[in-house]
Amino acid sequence: MTGLQAGLKNRHLTMIAIGGVIGAGLFVGSSSGIATAGPGILLSYALVGTLVVLVMRMLGEMSAANPTSGSFSAHADRALGRWAGFSIGWLYWFFWVVVLAVEATAGATILEGWIPAVPQWGWALIVMLVLTATNLVSVGSYGEFEFWFAGIKVVAIGAFIVVGALAVFGVLPGVDSDKAGLGNLTDHGGFLPHGPGAILTGVLLVVFSFMGSEIATLAAGESENPQRAVTKSTNSIIWRIAVFYLGSILVVVSLLPWNDPSIKDKGSYVAALDSLGIAHAGQIMNFIVLTSVLSCLNSGLYTASRMAFSLGERGDAPKMFAQTTSRGVPRAAILASVIFGFVAVFFNYKFPDSVFLFLVNSSGAVALFVWLVICFSQLRMRKIIQREAPEKLVVKMWLYPYLTWATAALIVFVLGYMLTDTEHDGRETILLSLLVAAIVLVIAFVKERVSGGRTAVAGESSAGGSSAGERDEVKAG
Repeated sequence: MTGLQAGLKNRHLTMIAIGGVIGAGLFVGSSSGIATAGPGILLSYALVGTLVVLVMRMLGEMSAANPTSGSFSAHADRALGRWAGFSIGWLYWFFWVVVLAVEATAGATILEGWIPAVPQWGWALIVMLVLTATNLVSVGSYGEFEFWFAGIKVVAIGAFIVVGALAVFGVLPGVDSDKAGLGNLTDHGGFLPHGPGAILTGVLLVVFSFMGSEIATLAAGESENPQRAVTKSTNSIIWRIAVFYLGSILVVVSLLPWNDPSIKDKGSYVAALDSLGIAHAGQIMNFIVLTSVLSCLNSGLYTASRMAFSLGERGDAPKMFAQTTSRGVPRAAILASVIFGFVAVFFNYKFPDSVFLFLVNSSGAVALFVWLVICFSQLRMRKIIQREAPEKLVVKMWLYPYLTWATAALIVFVLGYMLTDTEHDGRETILLSLLVAAIVLVIAFVKERVSGGRTAVAGESSAGGSSAGERDEVKAG
């Protein structure tokens, strides 16, 4: 068919990049992190944020040199071998189809609260169908929806930071000055009320809210100037994380004591808005969370379908996944992702504490697996790019290869620390995720062994030290 088309405008890519780092998890999951680490949760966010900046720098280096809808999966395919691209691609797809179910249910819960005449499952169905239709029309319609969804998130969290900062410094009238202020960072048991170890526990609780920052590199393959889009999103990741994550959490823990019961009861952002005397704070935050959920659903479906498209294009998924409509939409890849998303939604309603819980936990550590694969891919790809097309190194990883190795070591450390965490299900998440990863790896190696005779005939020298060599030039888009 026609292949993917450049239907995303620069403003779409800019907002996808900005909105991609603001997940619904930031709004609904930060309260447990604050309760665990106190104001020290800022260090947890800073640590994970630094990790994400480094990983995205590596991904930006590879994607600017070779923009492709498969992003890190295609890079791993070439740098590490076909087994790596196959495994991480399918694991990433699995992660996002499970996210579709989680977010559809979260959105349905909010909508049912507003219009209870429609049951929760009905709202989940409506939301999924609307966003499926959006993605099926064209990549431009996805970009337009995401532009507005992400725009609402960005404006809302920006306004929250500005108003909250005015209250913290005593400029906003009507705010209890005895309760709000920077003194909250140290006055209630110190900056680390539960000790330094709580920082690492906080890392486990916040790390998954950062998943999504890599979406811009997948979307860049369908933009007018992929290299420019990747470079721009990579260079802006630092301020995006600093402002939206660290800035907003700093406002929350400054407006209220970290151990204020309202943070746990209402959620951190709702409690903070309440403390400012803003009427209907809960409903305002529900609206913002709903837009975040819809944004995540929209991008999740797009991301899963493009990864399926790339896998199909490389022969690691059914060939029909790589077929597109006249508008450049991979219809089969989108529908396959939606079907699995619907199945997961069904499991959420029918078996929430067994099958669905397994799906959520078994996909929980995929973000860390993806980041680790990006590290090892970049170590190999830098050498390949320098040898074949050094002029394409418009984005470079800092202090290569030392910082790449340090980042990989930190990710392995976090994975290892998860094995010691029984209180927050860290051990269960990592063990189940490793189980699913092992199953996918076995399938990858069996597939490679079965097709070994055929691929050997292609007989190209191995750029990645494995059978990835026969596809030495990964298709860009």
